Amino acid sequence: MPEPQPTAVCFGEILWDFLPRGIFAGGAPFNVAYHLHRLGFAAHLVSGIGRDLLGQELVRRLRHWGLATDGLTRHQGLPTGYVTATLGATGDAGYEITPSVAWDQIGIGEDTLRAAVRAQAVVFGSLALRSAFNRAALDRLLAVIPAGAERVFDVNLRPPHDDLPLVRQLASRATLLKLNLAEAARLAETEAAADPARLAAVLAERHGCPTVCLTAGARGAGLLADGRWHWADARPVVVRDTVGAGDAFLAGLLAGRLLHREPPAKALARACRLGEFVAARDGATPPYSCDSAGLPVD
Repeated sequence: MPEPQPTAVCFGEILWDFLPRGIFAGGAPFNVAYHLHRLGFAAHLVSGIGRDLLGQELVRRLRHWGLATDGLTRHQGLPTGYVTATLGATGDAGYEITPSVAWDQIGIGEDTLRAAVRAQAVVFGSLALRSAFNRAALDRLLAVIPAGAERVFDVNLRPPHDDLPLVRQLASRATLLKLNLAEAARLAETEAAADPARLAAVLAERHGCPTVCLTAGARGAGLLADGRWHWADARPVVVRDTVGAGDAFLAGLLAGRLLHREPPAKALARACRLGEFVAARDGATPPYSCDSAGLPVD
């Protein structure tokens, strides 16, 4: 009999990305859930939406993609979130994030608890934890996951939502820490040009986190795992926008580690290929299927 799908619980924001080329469903934890679902996981998204037209459309799209919606809190008094993104000449994005929205108050229901107790991974980011309500909800979630589950903290420093003491506290609860080089340098209180391997080692030691992944855009990405540093060069692509490319990268890394049981270097290369695929397309959640190796194809 085939092995059951691994379960990943993704906690945090779901929203709309207003981009120059259109409006796309987004939010880092949702993006990760979308790609994990595409890659073969049972992805359980835990977020909040308003009882408004934008929220209804998110539910419709989630169901169309085959993603469960039973982890969504639906608010009457808070609107569905959205972000206005601007793109630079190289496709890099800047964001204006709407405050006081539905994903600032995410409830933990019975369906989510049932998913959590069998999860192989829980993914959470820093942005949704700007609210004390969500920090308490995450505490409840992490209290019930299996002892051997990956606790994946995806750092996303978006001023003014870049509380470094909070990020450091959350990093100490993770078994896998993912962030870009600039974010790593801020946490390590050093220069952004510091050696990536050294940055990863400092963060791993400081926060007691055994696995640290650093992304470096067009340069590639590195992974500190089992005490060894691995690096994968990026492959050149024609960038449409970088929105969600890092989230796709993280999903690819988890697929390599938890679904395909690959060694760190191979899982890291898999993650890079998925991130590149998404960067070459509009929005964070382009449609695709996977080939026999589990790599994306149009």
